[in-house]
Amino acid sequence: MTATNTIAEDKLLVAETTYRYATGIDTRNWELYRSIFADEVSIDFSSYNPARPASTMTADQWVAGLRPLFTGLAATQHSMTNPLVSLDGDRAEITMYMQAHHVHDAENPDSWYTIGGYYTDTLKRSDGGWLIDSVALTVTWRSGDPAIMEAARVDGVRLLKTAPLT
Repeated sequence: MTATNTIAEDKLLVAETTYRYATGIDTRNWELYRSIFADEVSIDFSSYNPARPASTMTADQWVAGLRPLFTGLAATQHSMTNPLVSLDGDRAEITMYMQAHHVHDAENPDSWYTIGGYYTDTLKRSDGGWLIDSVALTVTWRSGDPAIMEAARVDGVRLLKTAPLT
């Protein structure tokens, strides 16, 4: 809590930072998405993909690694609800339910994949606000074809290679 923020205001700011995670991904606004992370971030998606253990990397590496996958998807919708925020000075932890719907071909429901579960993120206060420095995804259910994710990544790599420079 700062001298100007109440506990409730800080909790709202932490939740809004986490909501921008979904907005950045779903709108493919990579600048917005990058802006919510500390320069170094720990990522644990092992619940989603047990072959990929938790690791620490730069936020730029994390964002660059996601771009091909999400570029290859026709649409996504990440919904986050029920934020529970704990504050400890300039540190925060938030647990939030999530559902992520991934669409490879919008005309073919067989090419959709949805996961549900929750995120447990830690954040630190910076001069510019709260920044995520750790993300852990716990998947509790899945529906659809998970193979679309790799197909989308391959498509995204191809699309990014052929995209005109802006």
